[in-house]
Amino acid sequence: MNSILENIFEKSPLFLQESMISFFNYRAYKTRYGGAYKSFLNHYKSNNGLTRSQLQDIQLEKLKIFLDYANTNSSYYKKIFKDANINDISSLNDLRTLPIINKEDLRNNINDVYTISKEKGTLSKTGGTTGKSLEVLYTPNDLQERFALLDNFRNWFGYELGKKTAWFSGKNLLNSRDIKQNRFWKTDKLYNVRYYSTFHIHSKYLKHYLNNLIKYKPEYIVGFPSTIYEIAKFGIANNIDFPSNTIKAIFPTAETITEDIRVILESYFKTNLYNQYASSEGAPFIFECKNKKLHLELQSGVFEVLDNQDEPCTKGRLIVTAFNTHGTPLIRYDIGDEIELLPQEETCSCGNNNPLIKQILGRMSDYIYSEENGKINLGNISNCLKGVKGIVKFQIHQAEINKINVLIEKDPSIYEDKYESIFLKNLIDRVGSKMTISLNYVSEIPVEKSGKYRIVKNTLKSSDLIV
Repeated sequence: MNSILENIFEKSPLFLQESMISFFNYRAYKTRYGGAYKSFLNHYKSNNGLTRSQLQDIQLEKLKIFLDYANTNSSYYKKIFKDANINDISSLNDLRTLPIINKEDLRNNINDVYTISKEKGTLSKTGGTTGKSLEVLYTPNDLQERFALLDNFRNWFGYELGKKTAWFSGKNLLNSRDIKQNRFWKTDKLYNVRYYSTFHIHSKYLKHYLNNLIKYKPEYIVGFPSTIYEIAKFGIANNIDFPSNTIKAIFPTAETITEDIRVILESYFKTNLYNQYASSEGAPFIFECKNKKLHLELQSGVFEVLDNQDEPCTKGRLIVTAFNTHGTPLIRYDIGDEIELLPQEETCSCGNNNPLIKQILGRMSDYIYSEENGKINLGNISNCLKGVKGIVKFQIHQAEINKINVLIEKDPSIYEDKYESIFLKNLIDRVGSKMTISLNYVSEIPVEKSGKYRIVKNTLKSSDLIV
């Protein structure tokens, strides 16, 4: 919405606000689900069950076409490919003759990277958690094909647009009247979606979220897992049972799933969580199947996993080439995330023959670095709460190599000194005894501008690390 419409929305009564949400969704869905969307969806449905060899053949053919497109239509890629013969690329290994680009490269040259004007494309902004957002453009076909890929995945678990859904995303739709009335959601009645705010996840409001979720009875929950996790923890702590046979699946977005988050969400909501990976820039997809195994979607792009010397490895930096980014081509793009591969020969009985990976490690900045113990990942950090009661949430800031600042939001009715000692011991076990740790109790830990909640905010420079 532009500023005028936002002002009108802010001052409108609830029924008009929800009508406006439905109207804007209708316009957006015409772009996403119009044009070639149905053709793409039917295509990917018919491709379910293709052999690994068939998928690899499709991937290589798409790669050749995409490279030729970028070289022809993007002045940036034409320049950086000047010493490479794109027509000679006949295997994925040949990609290594092309340069790797990162977010700063993209941001500094974005107007030369674009192949279309902003008037002809759909603009998408990255979250900008480092303070610098990035604007990418999608062609209509890019957008429709990406939604077809995503919907083909969700269709495996019964989801279709129009089924009752609780959605937790970065939409900031509330006003002061909503807060006063303890109403932390707005409903699109046309498409059967209730949008819950991710900006008001405070202990004093959580009962209203949970009571409304129970009353609304959605079939699916979609969105930021950290938000849904806080609601589930509140329900467990207050012995509020969530009705059985309500939620058919949880589809998390935009954040890394730790084992603790998965266990809590699946046990409390009595359902299964199915993870997926993509990005605002347009990274190719990784989808979790019914067997809880993660598959690279080869039809959406090329995935390279490299070490710090840019050599192939099984656990390292994810470098992507994304086939659905014709407006802003991503070719050998260092997306800032890490994944861990499984051996190529491993297969899954689910019917999806795409390669398997062991885990999505998430942002490379989602770790604490210790000179004593090295990198401590998000999963290990989240486990610091084992044996601890009364910590609503915590966030660790690291700006210096041997020092971390820990913000703690506590429930004073439960939290005791002994739990601080347990938490501190858990943290020292992970970061080592040489780390200086400051604990600071705060009334609330704010989410990012995107509505996401981050456990770790690491601003160390790579030059600070001892590798």
